[in-house]
Amino acid sequence: MSTVKYLAWMQPGPRNPFLADSSNAMAHGRCDQQDNVAWRGPEGPSEVLSEDDIQYSWLGPCHFGCTISGPYPDGRRVLWSNGRQNIAKLDYETLEILADHEIVGGEGRTPTAELEANLAGLDNKEGQEAIEHALGLSLRYMTGLDGVYALLDCDNTFFLGRKDHAVAYAEADSSDPASEISERDRWYKPDHIEGFFVGMNMTFDGRLVMSTDHGWVVVLARDFSEYHALQVAGGAEEAAEYCAMRAAERGHTGYGWMRTSICVDDDNGIYISSNDHHHKLRWTGERLSDDEADGCWSVPYRNGGGCGSGTTPSLMGFGSDEDKFVVIGDGDEVVNITLLWREDIPDDWEQLPGAPHRRIAGIGPANMGDPDLKEIKTEQSITVSGYGAMTVNNEPATVPDNFPPRGARMLCFMLGHKPEYTPRGMHKYQWDPEAREFKEAWVNYDISSPNSVPFVAQESGLVYTCGARGGKWTVEAADWETGESRFHFVVGGSKFNTTGAGVTVDEDGRLLFGCMYGKTRILRAPGPSSRSIL
Repeated sequence: MSTVKYLAWMQPGPRNPFLADSSNAMAHGRCDQQDNVAWRGPEGPSEVLSEDDIQYSWLGPCHFGCTISGPYPDGRRVLWSNGRQNIAKLDYETLEILADHEIVGGEGRTPTAELEANLAGLDNKEGQEAIEHALGLSLRYMTGLDGVYALLDCDNTFFLGRKDHAVAYAEADSSDPASEISERDRWYKPDHIEGFFVGMNMTFDGRLVMSTDHGWVVVLARDFSEYHALQVAGGAEEAAEYCAMRAAERGHTGYGWMRTSICVDDDNGIYISSNDHHHKLRWTGERLSDDEADGCWSVPYRNGGGCGSGTTPSLMGFGSDEDKFVVIGDGDEVVNITLLWREDIPDDWEQLPGAPHRRIAGIGPANMGDPDLKEIKTEQSITVSGYGAMTVNNEPATVPDNFPPRGARMLCFMLGHKPEYTPRGMHKYQWDPEAREFKEAWVNYDISSPNSVPFVAQESGLVYTCGARGGKWTVEAADWETGESRFHFVVGGSKFNTTGAGVTVDEDGRLLFGCMYGKTRILRAPGPSSRSIL
């Protein structure tokens, strides 16, 4: 197969013209939520990076996303970043802060010196003292966090969802990258739309799509002039019952009945998971539909653990000759990478053994190569490129005695660089369109990815994630086809912990990612690129 044909087959999903003209206009990159770009990324070699090799900008707590604008009239771009306390706009090339807007009605700013002390504690404390420090930071900054999912539209308006409203941020001068940020307006959901907003995406005719943890989906005009809403099948009773059960168990809901974001196809199909079903809705241009006549469906998936899918769904397959799926991690105790036919189920398709519905096309247990593994779950979206789908191990290597099970993942999110907690393992499955089977492609037993969402640079054939080695945070690169470790960069201490954020390959092929308190770019460019032929 020639290079050009290989790249054409590997093309990601279509770009939504109402989003910013960039590779990463929203969380997980595009409406398909695949986490990839077509061009090259860094290709090594392994090295320990110095301060001169890294750009870093202090922003404040929970600046996870890296939303890249389209070009301004002068050709420049900016990054928009949303955190717990502020919205920031950064120069694309230098990460210099160009504008900073404190969230109206927020909690105020944490001084940088306090943030530095927090990070030093994560690196220098050990044992129970480290756990107590990490738990305190988690409760301080992660509890009650909202507005995680955001997107930037073609007019450089930045949208995100708070608990009970959508908010739009605009620039004082849309032609000036350094112009000030202001809150344009808010849209508060009506009382009958229950729950807190969680996910966000955009239809291909330019409307926001938002979801709540009680199972409501809202299609909202970007000027907030009109909306359409419906509650997915089962939401009216099941969501309230489920959230009440979680509150009784934990003292708070913890896991919503719908707790992940959304993906959207170019026919305005909307894909979202509730606690034990996956749903396809459609925006017809006039109404939000769950009608089978509009190609919609709602089917069960495996949910042996009872908490449902923790992954934002991703789309797989786009060309006229390609099989088309939606990809999720299910709710079993050992999570399965699960494919569901997203359009018509082939007439001759037989229901898979162990599948709760005929629409399920593949079930790949992400056991990291250990068939006797008792439990492994993931909160990271499944990384998709071509017909491949991969997830990582987020379970800590060890858990202290009498440690509450529901807090175990905190060890990976806050202390995953400490060897006693560092998880290891990446597991990829591949759809074989000729055999029509979802087959194991490879397992890497050694690479760690404690909490980061991996990202693929297709032309390089590499998947990147943030990992850990010897008590330091790293960037890891593995071969997407074989799983072999290709190189790694040693980056440093907890300043570079992604804390659940994803790695992004920017417009120039450099690695960019959000961290606990800021934004990081690795100053390593890729090799020669054939991006111009794409």
